[in-house]
Amino acid sequence: MEYTRIPHSSLNVSKICLGTMTWGAQNTQAEAFKQLDHAIGAGINFIDTAEMYPVPPDAETQGETERILGEYIKARGHTDDLIIASKVAAPGVKGDYIRPNMALDWRNIHQAVDDSLSRLQLDTIDLYQVHWPDRHTNFFGNLNYQHDETAAQTPIIETLEALADLVSQGKIRYIGVSNETPWGLMKYLQLAEKHGLPRVVSVQNPYNLLNRSFEVGMAEIAHREEVPLLAYSPLAFGALSGKYLDNQWPEGARLTLYKRFARYTGSAMAIEATRAYVELAREFQLNPAQMALAFVNQRSFVASNIIGATSVAQLSDNIASLQVSLSDELMQRLEELGQLYRMPCP
Repeated sequence: MEYTRIPHSSLNVSKICLGTMTWGAQNTQAEAFKQLDHAIGAGINFIDTAEMYPVPPDAETQGETERILGEYIKARGHTDDLIIASKVAAPGVKGDYIRPNMALDWRNIHQAVDDSLSRLQLDTIDLYQVHWPDRHTNFFGNLNYQHDETAAQTPIIETLEALADLVSQGKIRYIGVSNETPWGLMKYLQLAEKHGLPRVVSVQNPYNLLNRSFEVGMAEIAHREEVPLLAYSPLAFGALSGKYLDNQWPEGARLTLYKRFARYTGSAMAIEATRAYVELAREFQLNPAQMALAFVNQRSFVASNIIGATSVAQLSDNIASLQVSLSDELMQRLEELGQLYRMPCP
């Protein structure tokens, strides 16, 4: 396993992070325990969860993923050797079932942290992230920003002050953002510097061969401001494995169960691009999923690659992507495809 220290923190995270959003929906607690045992045995020390998980979000299962992780930590005694990341949900959850009157304000953030700590059975969360912005902007695949001065939002300074108080209380160690824009990330950094508040140390955004939007405005910030990417959806919901090509819907697979997640399979260009990447991997005698993961692993702005799996076999194959080194020739071919298929799935 490789490890990366996140700048402006003491967090030394494994290059592969174990994502958990299937636990409590597609995976039982017993299956999650097996995944954790295997991941930790392979050297993974970084686990990412959220108060909203599992996904698809549902009032009946909300918080179950954190609860399962908490039970594992209690059962195995991994209280000091794991780095646990979680997230606070912003407005937009249908029905506001997590909390009434959702916002990224003082009350909501403090309540969210206390609830997550209770489910995780921890005193401190190592990295606490804002799951998505509390403002009208582009995220979750949206483009064509339309400004709306009247849209309700919590000022970022209020969010940051609430998080700062939780750092001072020792309930969280470091803060991060997720699904953020260049303006949002820079505003967090500017406000922290101006007011002497805790600095955002990481950004968790989608990044994969079908969605390289992070490179447009965020990658330069990641380097120059030392706020690395925690890449999620590196396999584009599994599409880059090739298993959904030719209208194949494997039994029990995520997109077979949840057709609503069509971000990476819902257009002709997405399917065409996926096929091109899968065929390229096979030309170079590589597993398509491992090639796609290796591409993310090797990007200089990525601190950790968040992988999800529904089986230990999948997890093992994904971790093995660390052993795959993409040649200069293959990287050039990947760049050519990237130019041909310009952001098919933003």
